[in-house]
Amino acid sequence: MGAYRKYWYTLIGVCIVMFSLLGYYGAEVYRSAPPIPTQVVGAEGKALFGKDDILDGQTAWQSVGGMQLGSVWGHGAYQAPDWTADWLHRELTAWLELGAQQRHSRPFAELDAAAQGALRAELKAEYRGNRVDAGNKLVLSERRVQAVAQTAAYYDQLFSDAPALRKSRQSFAMKENTLPSAERRQDLAQFFFWTAWAAATERPGTVVTYTNNWPHEPLIDNVPSKENVVWSIASVVILLAGIGLLVWGWAFLRGHDEPLPAAPARDPLTSFALTPSQRGLGKYLFLVVALFVFQVFIGGFTAHYTVEGQTFYGVDVSQWFPYALVRTWHIQAALFWIATGFLAVGLFLAPVINGGKDPKFQRLGVDVLFWALVFVCVGSFVGNYLAIAQVMPPEWNFWLGHQGYEYVDLGRIWQILKWVGILLWLVLMLRGVLPALFARNGEDKNLLALLTASVGAIGLFYGAGLFYGERTSLSVMEYWRWWVVHLWVEGFFEVFATTALAFVFSSMGLVSRTMATTASLASASLFLLGGIPGTFHHLYFAGTTTPVMAVGASFSALEVVPLIVLGHEAWENWRLKTRAPWMENLRWPLLCFVAVAFWNMLGAGVFGFMINPPISLYYVQGLNTTPVHAHAALFGVYGFLALGFTLMVLRYLRPMFVFSEPLMKTAFWGMNIGLVMMIFLSLLPVGFIQFTASVGEGLWYARSEAFMQQPLLQNLRWIRTFGDVVFIAGGLAMALQVVLGLLDKRGHSAATTPVGTARTA
Repeated sequence: MGAYRKYWYTLIGVCIVMFSLLGYYGAEVYRSAPPIPTQVVGAEGKALFGKDDILDGQTAWQSVGGMQLGSVWGHGAYQAPDWTADWLHRELTAWLELGAQQRHSRPFAELDAAAQGALRAELKAEYRGNRVDAGNKLVLSERRVQAVAQTAAYYDQLFSDAPALRKSRQSFAMKENTLPSAERRQDLAQFFFWTAWAAATERPGTVVTYTNNWPHEPLIDNVPSKENVVWSIASVVILLAGIGLLVWGWAFLRGHDEPLPAAPARDPLTSFALTPSQRGLGKYLFLVVALFVFQVFIGGFTAHYTVEGQTFYGVDVSQWFPYALVRTWHIQAALFWIATGFLAVGLFLAPVINGGKDPKFQRLGVDVLFWALVFVCVGSFVGNYLAIAQVMPPEWNFWLGHQGYEYVDLGRIWQILKWVGILLWLVLMLRGVLPALFARNGEDKNLLALLTASVGAIGLFYGAGLFYGERTSLSVMEYWRWWVVHLWVEGFFEVFATTALAFVFSSMGLVSRTMATTASLASASLFLLGGIPGTFHHLYFAGTTTPVMAVGASFSALEVVPLIVLGHEAWENWRLKTRAPWMENLRWPLLCFVAVAFWNMLGAGVFGFMINPPISLYYVQGLNTTPVHAHAALFGVYGFLALGFTLMVLRYLRPMFVFSEPLMKTAFWGMNIGLVMMIFLSLLPVGFIQFTASVGEGLWYARSEAFMQQPLLQNLRWIRTFGDVVFIAGGLAMALQVVLGLLDKRGHSAATTPVGTARTA
């Protein structure tokens, strides 16, 4: 550790304490998950359905795309309703209508205020009251049994091909006969009932529901709890305190800036010939841009479904490529190409770290890993298709088809194989890194040790997604799912990217090893301080208790703190291009890294905190404000990082290739401007309009057919096309530039570049 002892102790301490919090309250998630009644019975004791039926409904929901078709507890897609909020409101209004007819022989809307008030008071008492007995049996009143039956009948028609609800299916971007089996539609309805029951029923010993009073539903006084308000204010205070401490630390603790070392006359990374494993990385770069282009086009196709529902400019394609399927592919393709970009840069650096040589059979390992990635990608996409087409047998769906959970949609077998591939990458990386790490040559190994740790975390932590099963409680599943989506992607990939860039720049002699190591250790501590327990901010309303909300709100506010100084980081990265003539070769990768800093600040910072405090997320969870953050953070940060790494590796694989200035300007500015247009002309306005509806009427209304099909919202979704076209043009230019570079076969060996020669970027 040497001079970095205090930084290492800080990082290790942060990891120990934060993982302890995550684990301790993770156990609380298991203990406090909403119960699934062993049996649901009517007031006279007649059995209606049981736990197995509800779980069968959960698997039926997974098979139609799960979170890719509407949402449950606010997590999922945004075109169809949130099934929890929608079921709850439909059941409540059915109960009121039944009560009005039974008591007054008139519709509820025609009753006077006193009669309506009496029925609503009775409604609240019945629905918020916990009617699960000591034997875990749920008893429903006769009127509620009728309300449930009416609501289930609506869902039976909606998920079939009943002509009466064809227009609704078009509005919700659902294909005809979404779930052909009547028996499975019945199970699906029972699962939706249970999610709504948990959202309306008070947890024993509290005055809030199992989902902390989410969703907003005025009919039963589902409104923000006092804890929701308190911890929202606390999160803002913690954010301001964190920013203040960061600014003070930046001003007083960093000391004098260390002078930059003299830049070498030639790029040190070109001082040796490419190794066989490095020369084999071209196909990885092709896979990155191929999946990127597929993802971009399928994303535009998916967005178009939000305005036409079942057709693409009048052509009915939903029976073959429905919204739930193409949205699945859009998200999964993004995860595949971004991860492939990160894997490629790691495999490029491994021989560099190993002194310019490959370990034995490294090229074979690189080739095997590539074809394994292709196999998993194609296999998982085919499985998604067969599942949503309802061709795959139901008992195979979870394992080979569609898990139903956003970002981990691929079937479990494909998920396991993907993890095996990541572990193979980890082995290939360690074979190059460990000899250098343990070599006794007197060099400073601290930065390399941090890079090794981040590589290990990426390899191992994806396995957290295997800790739940097909019939696991939604609350428990959400806990582990966010280990993958938040902790693995937003935490450890961030640390790896920061450390890898620091290692590259220090290896180039552009910054000192001391400065690079100190900055990387400090950044890792800041990222993980908020990032590890901040995972809980996704679980405020997923059947968890107040402490989970408190920890999530407090620490996720700290995630924004390091983003405050990203403008400085962007400038520091950008000015490196003037340090040596040969740095002009890396101008476009550097610009991608500058874009990463910008979108980290805006997408992860501003848009992330916009939906982060509990009081905010209470109203906007499941609205179009969420994809604002998702698009700006996932592509803006990790997408540009992967593309920057791709361009950087390409630069060394094809040293004589000259980047096209028109193509690169079109690519860089097209993607940035297109993303800005997509967000500010469509997603954000739609999200804000929905937000007002959610506050005023409830989430059910903000996601309803009547609200979402208003001309204004339809026009705003059409307007998104302009941003999509600009973005697609930029993406195609980027892909074309990479392909042209790969086709340029001049000078496979980096050593062919004349010493000190600057290649035009």
